Amino acid sequence: MNTGRHELVIERPGEFRIAAHTPRPPGYGEALVRVHAVGICGSDREVFHGTRPTGFVRYPLVPGHEWSGTVEAVGQGVPGSLIGRKVVGEGFRSCLRCARCRAGETTLCEAEYAETGFTVPGAMASTLTLPARLLHVLADDADLTAAALLEPLACVAAAALIAEVRPGNRVAVVGTGTLGVLALQLLGASSPGELVAVGRGAVSAERAHRHGAHTYLTYDNLAHAEGFDIVVEAAGSARSASVSSALVRRGGRLVLTGIPAPGAVPLDPADLVIRQVEVRTVFGANSGAWAHAVRAFTAGLVDLRSVATHRMSLGEYADAIALMGEARPDVGKILLLPGSTA
Repeated sequence: MNTGRHELVIERPGEFRIAAHTPRPPGYGEALVRVHAVGICGSDREVFHGTRPTGFVRYPLVPGHEWSGTVEAVGQGVPGSLIGRKVVGEGFRSCLRCARCRAGETTLCEAEYAETGFTVPGAMASTLTLPARLLHVLADDADLTAAALLEPLACVAAAALIAEVRPGNRVAVVGTGTLGVLALQLLGASSPGELVAVGRGAVSAERAHRHGAHTYLTYDNLAHAEGFDIVVEAAGSARSASVSSALVRRGGRLVLTGIPAPGAVPLDPADLVIRQVEVRTVFGANSGAWAHAVRAFTAGLVDLRSVATHRMSLGEYADAIALMGEARPDVGKILLLPGSTA
């Protein structure tokens, strides 16, 4: 049945179509959300090109794990007061029963991997039906376009929480993409004594400074940049982890958030041991990190709208994927608007 609503379906790597969308009525404990905006990230490019690891994607698929929207209907067991509220939602469909989930480590759930937009239908559609327990309610006056970036902000929040920045710390963020500039904003709220951004070229300097960096450095002028208490790697490039490690002081802390690119330069375990560098890693965001991100957004500590540089329709999906792959300095987060298919 054609409801006048639409969804984007990736049939197999490299092949997608725009189809009529029929909302799935919410079952017990579920909510149906009208999607406002959905972001595209590197993992979405992997899904489209077929390079996402086996077991972490299931075709055919409606992608989309970064989204914002408004609740249209709820199933039994869900308060009716949720209808009409602006929301965002967690992606990991954790079991809540295993040892890791019961410890609050929901991104390490021991059950079979399941995540919105990868193994279950995502938000590149007019509506999304999901467990209501995954929703985070926003303020009535929240900017839903900006809120579509709360998923990457939640991942950054996970890094910020384990980074444990204290006022006066010397902090460096390696990477000036979406995660990098969000990290600059969120870590800046902890009043570091120095906040340095490290990027690939001078063209990213303005963006880094605009999002809170005190100083901007490129990979080729790091000779005397060292001794940072905390370094957050947010690039996922072949060199970013090794560059980040070299910036950490003896006894300092390194937080890795980017998925390493193929052929990545490995870290030297002997060097890490001799310098007693503490290494922590982030994969996704648990409920606590999501709550932290939503609180920061609601309090106005981060400017998410400025990170979103492009807004496109579902029908422009292929163009959006290509644009993202160009890695241009003027391209930040690309948002798709399911309400438009032109």
